[in-house]
Amino acid sequence: MKKNSLMFIFLIAALTLLLAACGAEQPAATTPEPVTAAVASDDVVAEGRLEPIRGTNLSFQARGMVEEVFVKAGDTVSEGDVLVRLANAGAVEAQVLVAQNAYDALLRNESGDRARLWQMYMNAQVVRAQAEQKWDDLKVEDIEDRIEDFEADVEDAREDLNDAQDEFDKYKDLDENNSRRKTAEDKLETAQKDLNKAIRALEEEIRKRDTIKAEYDAALAAEAEAKYQYEISLDGPNADQLALAKANLDAAQDALANYVLTAPFNGTVADVQVKAGQQVGPETRAVSLADFSTWTIETTDITELEVVGLKVGQEVSILPDALPELELTGVVTEISSAFTQSGGDILYTVRIRVNETDPRLRWGMTVETIFRTIE
Repeated sequence: MKKNSLMFIFLIAALTLLLAACGAEQPAATTPEPVTAAVASDDVVAEGRLEPIRGTNLSFQARGMVEEVFVKAGDTVSEGDVLVRLANAGAVEAQVLVAQNAYDALLRNESGDRARLWQMYMNAQVVRAQAEQKWDDLKVEDIEDRIEDFEADVEDAREDLNDAQDEFDKYKDLDENNSRRKTAEDKLETAQKDLNKAIRALEEEIRKRDTIKAEYDAALAAEAEAKYQYEISLDGPNADQLALAKANLDAAQDALANYVLTAPFNGTVADVQVKAGQQVGPETRAVSLADFSTWTIETTDITELEVVGLKVGQEVSILPDALPELELTGVVTEISSAFTQSGGDILYTVRIRVNETDPRLRWGMTVETIFRTIE
């Protein structure tokens, strides 16, 4: 429709009045009279096209044969509803199920694992407290005094052994039955036994201290580790395992999206272009989906001389070409900063949100828009 369409409407109206005045009485007209919106001298008149607030053409990203079509034109669908399915989707669906079960298992076991780790932490506290009590009850200073005494006994026994060795060395070359040699050998053996006994006594006393201390240190370390494991469980399942499971699930779902078309938003099925048994691919438009709850308009012929007088929020009168008796109102929501060039004119797209709707409106209808002068 050209910008002089309003003038054409005025001429038709004038001709109708003239015929009515000069001719015989005519039958009553059944066609609704067109709206003749007033246009001020500063108003901008432009053509546009109706678009839903959201609309999309859906295609499969894989090749295959259509197994089932679940919708028809006019059906209302919700986000996530399955629209069309290919016959080779079953194997991918099985992969999604396996990945979903693995991911759910990690989340499902989270509370049980946390309870188990909490109990381990409590048990570690009990063990640490018992070891701590044993360490506190131990008279360490008395033990260390006895250790010093035993160390002195060991030194004395070692000196006695050295003396016995020196004494034996004097007679070691004598006959084995020589009484002096035999006496020196017996003293040497006795000195060695005394040293061994003194060392065992020292080691036993040291163990009284070090064993309990080692138990206490081990209990402290076990408690710290149990506490750490419990605290990291508060952040959820093992982060690496959960991330891997989620990545596997996302990959499987992405693969399934190639074989099963689902609604990306709540809306109405505008068109279905496929049927069961048909071979399809990425080049095949399968389903057109739109949200017709709100209409928008994109202009096609706003020039550079006109766009400078427009503003976001400006009121617009809208006259659908196919419904000349209908006048709608709207508001400018966006003025494009980019331009296109057509026939030597520099053109800018202006987007308008339509305030009302009508069941007769259709996607793609042409409209005339009148941008009301801003006072």
